[in-house]
Amino acid sequence: MPKKPITPEDLYQLKHVEDPQISPDGRWVAYVVRTLDRLENAYLRHIWLHDLTAPEREPRQFTFGAKSDLAPRWRPDSRALAFVSLRAGKPQIYLISLEGGEAQALTTRANGATHPTWSPDGTQLAFLSEVNAAERAAEDEGKPAPAAEDALGARHARERQEEEEKRKADPRVITALPYRTGTTYYDDRHRHIYVMAVSATGVTGTARRITDGEQSYEHIEWFPDGLAILSSQSARPASDPWFYIRTVRLATRGPRKQVFLTRPGFEYNDPRVSPDGRWIAAVRQPEDGSFGTPARLVVFPARGGAVVERAVELDRIPGALCWSADGKRVYFLVEDRGDTGLYSVAALEGPARREIGGRRLLMGYSLSRSGKVAFAAHTPAGPADLHVCEPGGKRERQVTDVNRDWRAEHAVASIEEIWHDAPDGRKIQGWFIRPPGKPARERVPLVLNMHGGPWVMWGPSIPEVWFEMQVHAAAGYAVYYCNPRGSLGYGGEHALRIHNDWGDHVMHDILSGLDHVVARGGVDPKRMAVTGGSYAGYMTAWIIGHDQRFTCAWAQRGLYNLTSFFGTSDIPQLIEREFNARGFEDIERLWSQSPLAYVEAMKTPLVIEHQDNDWRCPPSEGEQLYAALKRLDREVTLLRYPREGHEMTRSGEPGHRVDRLNRMLDWFSTYCGPKRKGR
Repeated sequence: MPKKPITPEDLYQLKHVEDPQISPDGRWVAYVVRTLDRLENAYLRHIWLHDLTAPEREPRQFTFGAKSDLAPRWRPDSRALAFVSLRAGKPQIYLISLEGGEAQALTTRANGATHPTWSPDGTQLAFLSEVNAAERAAEDEGKPAPAAEDALGARHARERQEEEEKRKADPRVITALPYRTGTTYYDDRHRHIYVMAVSATGVTGTARRITDGEQSYEHIEWFPDGLAILSSQSARPASDPWFYIRTVRLATRGPRKQVFLTRPGFEYNDPRVSPDGRWIAAVRQPEDGSFGTPARLVVFPARGGAVVERAVELDRIPGALCWSADGKRVYFLVEDRGDTGLYSVAALEGPARREIGGRRLLMGYSLSRSGKVAFAAHTPAGPADLHVCEPGGKRERQVTDVNRDWRAEHAVASIEEIWHDAPDGRKIQGWFIRPPGKPARERVPLVLNMHGGPWVMWGPSIPEVWFEMQVHAAAGYAVYYCNPRGSLGYGGEHALRIHNDWGDHVMHDILSGLDHVVARGGVDPKRMAVTGGSYAGYMTAWIIGHDQRFTCAWAQRGLYNLTSFFGTSDIPQLIEREFNARGFEDIERLWSQSPLAYVEAMKTPLVIEHQDNDWRCPPSEGEQLYAALKRLDREVTLLRYPREGHEMTRSGEPGHRVDRLNRMLDWFSTYCGPKRKGR
């Protein structure tokens, strides 16, 4: 019996494994399974458990309910989990015994609580919660918010808080830049670190805040003695609260003494303390210059001292750092030529080595004390599943196959790796997908898809994008995409080649790859569409302003005018760091790098997709391009999704994501064919 083609509605059926966490004793793996609720138009997450001592047993669901449970974190004795749940509305932290039973709420904070992190001895739990100056002052004076007497009182308290929040933004007084991010505006609250005592049976004391001031803390890492916490916070909270995380701070018990461990000149992220408390590993990047400048793994003494760069020979960007239990090695994820693997390096000397590789994307991992690894991996065959292996990647075993039944019924297209030479001889890696069941020489329409960033790497296992391309292939289209210069995963020189030049070189890398694919045969060059989002929305508009080969185009959440983008985006630093000029300087050069400057040459029928609450690439960018094309009497449609932001295609409302894919297929069908059945 032939398998079903993949349709946009299949998004509702797919499951994803996330955030695997090995228990300290190495017996259990807790992980999260994400599903979609079509009726509620929402995502659900629940925690599952797998017993590593009994691999023949099927994993079991550990938390239930109509709301999401996520971020499981083992107590050091491996007998209980702290986790974040949305069951009470705002995220709160709960505790549940490994033996099961009802989860106990550890926090009931008005603004929620996240990032639960156990102290080494398991007697304390640190977390992040947002508070403003007035709320911090009330805490310092020992004036907690009055508890509600009953459910009616609790509802009235919530309603009053909601009304007060509305009044605070009417009018909204703005004194910082940027002043909005994601889908919302910044308010007067900042993330601060709290610590509470937790016994074997639950909370034994009131949580106390150990940080202060008008800045947000981004990370929690306990020192082994339990007397201090390592964190990072914004370098200039009044002017750059989102993008600059440069200072690593030490907060101690007693007085709120904080010690700066790093100096200006670099941004530091993901700091991790060695098991003996002597060293700190982190990822740092120069504070100035292009964002394409490679970040480096560094190690430095916890008491301050010389910084040593590690794994430099890889010339790749490290992420998700973790110390081995003996403190001898630092583990980290690396993107390399379309895949993501796990590597490690000795703390102070010696080359890095690959621990886990393969044609896949590792989505997250954790280590046991013995070096056993649990990780989630997305592959060319589909969404992430849970895997476990011994140190060095030995005896790897796939634990879950959460989409087994779905894959058995649906035709998943194979993904072919293709390399080609750009016009200047640069080697460019790409991928090609043919519609399932189509003979190799049958000429089919093609969709050229492109990645944003621009410092991003695509491959055959990229979440969400994988599904979109499978949908296109199932509808009868070949798909081609590649990693042009500017992409990560090919070294610093490749990433930095687009500094001060976002347009022509990248376009030629991409189009020469498309020429290579067409020359192989099996593609109809008169029926081709082009699409991409964010920077690739920019590139979609740039290409149709310089090349007329495409039958239609779909530009997603792009930026089209560098001068206006500077003043409206939540990353205003991007323009000045990439083009060495602010939006009001060197206007002629910035305009020459803006797709909008070439609007009169745009003849390709175009959909401009935007989200109403996208503060990364604001809707005004799409509005400018739409208005210009309309005044030129070109074929153009502006498609806007309410309530959504820059991440809609990856994590927006499921209904919007499905609607977008159906509309895109209809647009391609109008100009490229094949016609869609039943539409």
